[in-house]
Amino acid sequence: MNTLKLKTYLLVISALCYAGVAFAQQGNHTFKLGESDFLLDNKPFQIISGEIHYPRVPKEAWRNRMKMAKAMGLNTIGTYVFWNLHEPQKGKFDFSGNNDIASFVKIAKEEGLWVILRPSPYVCAEWEFGGYPYWLQNEKGLVVRSKQEEYLSEYRKYINAVGKQLAPLQINHGGNILMVQVENEYGSYAADKEYLDINRKMFIEAGFDGLLYTCDPEIDIVGGHLKGLLPAINGQDNPEKVKSAINKYHEGKGPYFIAEWYPAWFDWWGTAHHTIPAEKYTGKLDSVLAAGISLNMYMFHGGSTRAFMNGANYKDISPYEPQISSYDYDAPLNEAGNATEKFRQFRAVIEKHLPKGTKLSAIPADKPAIAIKAFQLTDASYIFDHLPKGTENDKPLTFEDLNQDYGYMLYRTKIEGGKKGLLKINKLRDYALIFINGKRVGVLDRRLNQDSIMLDLPNGSLQLDIFVENMGRINFGKYLLDNKKGITESVFFNGNELKKWTMFSLPFNHTKEISAKGNVNQVNEGPVMRKGTFNLAKTGDTYLDMRTWGKGVVWINGHNLGKYWSIGPQQTIYLPKEWLKAGKNDITVLELLDNKQATVEAISTPILNSLKK
Repeated sequence: MNTLKLKTYLLVISALCYAGVAFAQQGNHTFKLGESDFLLDNKPFQIISGEIHYPRVPKEAWRNRMKMAKAMGLNTIGTYVFWNLHEPQKGKFDFSGNNDIASFVKIAKEEGLWVILRPSPYVCAEWEFGGYPYWLQNEKGLVVRSKQEEYLSEYRKYINAVGKQLAPLQINHGGNILMVQVENEYGSYAADKEYLDINRKMFIEAGFDGLLYTCDPEIDIVGGHLKGLLPAINGQDNPEKVKSAINKYHEGKGPYFIAEWYPAWFDWWGTAHHTIPAEKYTGKLDSVLAAGISLNMYMFHGGSTRAFMNGANYKDISPYEPQISSYDYDAPLNEAGNATEKFRQFRAVIEKHLPKGTKLSAIPADKPAIAIKAFQLTDASYIFDHLPKGTENDKPLTFEDLNQDYGYMLYRTKIEGGKKGLLKINKLRDYALIFINGKRVGVLDRRLNQDSIMLDLPNGSLQLDIFVENMGRINFGKYLLDNKKGITESVFFNGNELKKWTMFSLPFNHTKEISAKGNVNQVNEGPVMRKGTFNLAKTGDTYLDMRTWGKGVVWINGHNLGKYWSIGPQQTIYLPKEWLKAGKNDITVLELLDNKQATVEAISTPILNSLKK
């Protein structure tokens, strides 16, 4: 064969190979609704899915969690998409690092798993503001979950950005995304069908042109279902009730899908850790699968809600309930990604319903966990000694007024002493330390409906400092529309409004904001930042034991691990192996209440159910 013929031959072979690959990527599977079943490649397919949220697991551990899902018998992974992660500031999108959801979906495909995608701009999920970015509250007139144009305009930009990342990964384009959820439990919020149809159209315009569905609790399907889309049900596990509820809204036919099947529940500060024995759910799981009903287990693996991403619940009849950093959820796969007894019992049930001849892989052994001996944080400084430039205003400004997303803010003004009286903060959001001339005189906690404190002031012109923590924006219900942080109205002393405030923003997006070099003494009592290092001969999962500390946040090697608070139930902070190094590791702790504590150690097991008064 001469050179020209050889080149021509190679070009033809190359083109044929490329065409074959393109065909495989674009259309080697189909997924659609049958009369009573989902049809994968025109054959009945039962979805056995488990929810995992990519930001709650280190990216380096995604594949491990997928393998665990396969080992329990799951064939699909469900996940929300979190707007406030991907557009943290208006117009600035981020799909990198732990936000690289396209990689998350592709890893699932590599591990032989399908994906159910839930990119609704509202996710709930015990997540800050239900997934909405804080800055939406600064858009004049904007009302979330409405037909208002200001909201729809920002929503459209977001869903289009998500579509660019994920629409090509749908099954009808050669990927592994089976279905895409429109909105999220909308029937629990409102019942505007025109709004739902706007959502549907926006999803299609963003490239989500495959199978779309809605999900709602049984009593709310009437408001949350949109005709033409598959209605899914949340929180119901009685097969007959599932079928009856869905039949009402889907022309009397299946398939039947439980979009959120709950094997346990989440926790909030000051209440006991929620646990439910596997035995209470194995029979229910068995009956659902035996009835041919598909499900998405919420959660299969919860992981951790790190940084300042925890949400909160609030209802007229209950107090403000900020959620803890651990999202262990008493799920089949625990916070560290190890199999639990619930995992083993659920696996045994699922195995009974798999296609004949299917053999599950062995359950991986628990990952090694290590303990770290107590060590000192040698550098320390008071936050009040290292304040950024302040903003002055006659009345207090909110976090949102100063374009601050999360963290803390210090409010400072002068107050005339020599008198006794009531200091009252109207609409405190959410937790405040009160200082007079640097001495802490009280704490106010929104959870306890506290907004005022009696003060007995010494003579003279005094400095009043109010250090406020955003403990998580509400993620469910009508109070989504009332979610600003800080001192959101006014402050009074003895009935007189205090004015001429200086605000100092302390978002702590990274720990370089505050130096840890300073003179820590016993005169001042403000929040303290401590830094130090520890050395490891080998790495492994571990749990920082914060039982002797008060309230604050921990960073390891630049990773914000989340919050701790001595009231519990969570007393440890999970530190994944993936974020540790053999050799020197850096640690930073922001402590709000106890300026004397400077020792940290880590243990090999978590403490998630220890309450203190």
